[in-house]
Amino acid sequence: MAQRKKGQVESSAVGEEAGARTGAGQRARTQPFATSCASESGQWETVALTLQGGGALGAYQAGVYEGLFEAGIVPNWIAGISIGALNTALIAGNAPEHRVARLREFWETICQPAYTPPLPAFIEHALFNSSAAIRKTFTAMQAASALVEGQKGFFVPRVPPPLPQASGHPEKASYYDTKPLKATLERLCDFDRINSGETRVSVGAVNVASGNFVYFDNTTTKLRPEHFIASGALPPGFAAVEIDGEYYWDGGLMSNTPLYEVIQTSPRRDTLAFQVDLWSARGPVPDSITDVQGRVKDIQYSSRTRLVTDMLQRSQRYRHVLREVLDRVAPEHRDDKWVKLADELSCSKKYNVIHLIYRQKEYEGHFKDFQFGVSTMREHWASGLEDIRGSLGQPGWLDKPENDSGFVTHDIHRDSRGHDNGERGA
Repeated sequence: MAQRKKGQVESSAVGEEAGARTGAGQRARTQPFATSCASESGQWETVALTLQGGGALGAYQAGVYEGLFEAGIVPNWIAGISIGALNTALIAGNAPEHRVARLREFWETICQPAYTPPLPAFIEHALFNSSAAIRKTFTAMQAASALVEGQKGFFVPRVPPPLPQASGHPEKASYYDTKPLKATLERLCDFDRINSGETRVSVGAVNVASGNFVYFDNTTTKLRPEHFIASGALPPGFAAVEIDGEYYWDGGLMSNTPLYEVIQTSPRRDTLAFQVDLWSARGPVPDSITDVQGRVKDIQYSSRTRLVTDMLQRSQRYRHVLREVLDRVAPEHRDDKWVKLADELSCSKKYNVIHLIYRQKEYEGHFKDFQFGVSTMREHWASGLEDIRGSLGQPGWLDKPENDSGFVTHDIHRDSRGHDNGERGA
């Protein structure tokens, strides 16, 4: 793999805003860089983008996708849960050259109040970039606004609000109505494209009645807006979504990371996966009730991605070693039943997981997943763009592993010794 320098990229409108604060994204990305990335990703049978749930934090994933697009990397499997499912619909539901624009239109829309006019851009910018105390107060007010009136093109409060003990239809048993989201997805996404098979699409949800986790996949199901909305129907804020006579809630209630579904699929394929997490399992011990609420969310929704990747790496190592041993078995023993069974269990496929994790900012509180401010969204987006640019700038990170497990993970926020720096998930 050719040597590349971190940050050799062309700035978009979002990237320029990040560059003004971080110094990243100021140099032009050359065509050879994109050609090199596209060529290196082309050696893989599956290039997967797996997107975790996390509400307003999901703009980070949009930034990651923009970086993949500018590098010429085209995922052929996108899997998402909750807000990751909505980003999945926007990416898979548009032609590659329109995807970043559609993502931006979606996020610029849902980061406006549902009813009241948004603040003029210069006032929003001034408050967000003021002192730490003013920024914290301002973002807390934006989160409160989301609770009171909802977000444009996303959700609005039910009027009158539901009474706790009052029975009614399951699709109205929530504090907010997501009908605006259905209209937004229908406007911005081409569901015929999603179902064309051009890109494999999977979104996770939980069957409310059975408690079972399910994936809606366009290889077996004709996906509609309801499948994506169901994946993000987090109760009691959002109601269960009816699909073919069954009701579904947010997949994050059981598993917030679709990586396992992609890696464990059969038949196995050489897979390069970009796993984009919005919650970090590691963090400081809280010392206030408010901080406790935020820390609980971090732990609950992080889904222990490191644990998943460690488990997958161990199991793939066994399969990979078994394949190497079988290659040394004499031909006259190949018909032995145990050798045949071992052959079925073995696997020589290789896996590379590029792990990207959103790192919480100092001004964010326990409400960070429903704080839909425009300035905050742009900062989230810029963080994702910066992280993927940095990851793609690392020599050899898109290559197939040559170790005895055939499995490798990379994380731009781990130090050179492979230890956590305290800002990534477990």
